[in-house]
Amino acid sequence: MTTAFGNASSTDHEIGDNAESLVKEASQHIANLIQAKPREIIFTSGATESINLAIQSTVLHVQKSGTTPHIAISAIEHKAVLDTCHALEAQKKIKLSVLAVDNKARIDCSQLETVCDSGIHLLCVMAANNEVGTVYPIEKISAIAQKHNVPFLCDATQAVGKIPIRFHDWGITMLALSAHKIYGPKGIGALVVKKGHQLEPILYGGGQQNGLRPGTLNVPGIVGLGEACHLRQIEMDEDDRVIAVKRDQLQKQLLKNIPGLAVNGDLQNRLAGNLHIAIPGIPNSAIIARVRHKLAISTGSACTSGVESPSHVLTAMNLSGDLVEGSLRIGLGKFTTNEEVEATAKILTNEAQAIRALLSQ
Repeated sequence: MTTAFGNASSTDHEIGDNAESLVKEASQHIANLIQAKPREIIFTSGATESINLAIQSTVLHVQKSGTTPHIAISAIEHKAVLDTCHALEAQKKIKLSVLAVDNKARIDCSQLETVCDSGIHLLCVMAANNEVGTVYPIEKISAIAQKHNVPFLCDATQAVGKIPIRFHDWGITMLALSAHKIYGPKGIGALVVKKGHQLEPILYGGGQQNGLRPGTLNVPGIVGLGEACHLRQIEMDEDDRVIAVKRDQLQKQLLKNIPGLAVNGDLQNRLAGNLHIAIPGIPNSAIIARVRHKLAISTGSACTSGVESPSHVLTAMNLSGDLVEGSLRIGLGKFTTNEEVEATAKILTNEAQAIRALLSQ
């Protein structure tokens, strides 16, 4: 921000050269973490922009051939995917197919195979769900897409830096990520595009990043993203082992002390730092109102906070109304302490008991 304030695209002087070298170093760190190539990385303001760029650019490219693009998505994708696709569908620019999930938010790969065989132009499936934490078999999904020559966009925002991602080995076509999910700065992300995959620009002016995302690069953000990826590559395996132990400790205490509590998602395949619970009979808004000054937990995705409608993820899972209304999303990370786990268990238990006592009067 101060000592290397150059424009990475201004390479007629040393100050610009210094900024460019920092961007290249960051690109290498990102590429190393996800096993991609530095030149395949396009920097954006975050995964939401990356997803919009991938989907809308694909639509424009397919439309050039006079064909109406057919896109398939899972029902539990992030709103960046859902809202973009539904908007394009409403504008009659695409045909849209939505893949159902089961009550653990898992995808049926046989259904996926059928959809890919029907002749689609883009498949969008996330690597891990942002609400319930279910992790998807991306290598298998990508293999199905490749078998039918379908480009595959993977929203890996929740997964990068937490579980292994092998962009090239798995045959992923495009991948979206954000820095703030791996302890990096907010407002910076990337779209990774397989070399040779054709896209059309949706923004113009300047020609930076192969013309796909023009504009002056956010060098401090890019450096922060690169360093976060570098650190995740070093720390990921050990961090996730420790985080999972703390998550399981919290889950065990809550199940023991709050009668009827349910844990949502695929408990065998979920992110280490995710704990999605539901307390039947107690509205999640009542819990949040009593703990918001003590705990930073939520009722769903941050991108839908303040929107008074049931979680689309839990609805797609066909959970009962009680479980949907009583759902809480708890996230643990590398800086979560054992003392905080104990305190969280105590706070949630006490408040659940207090609310139930009030409701029974």
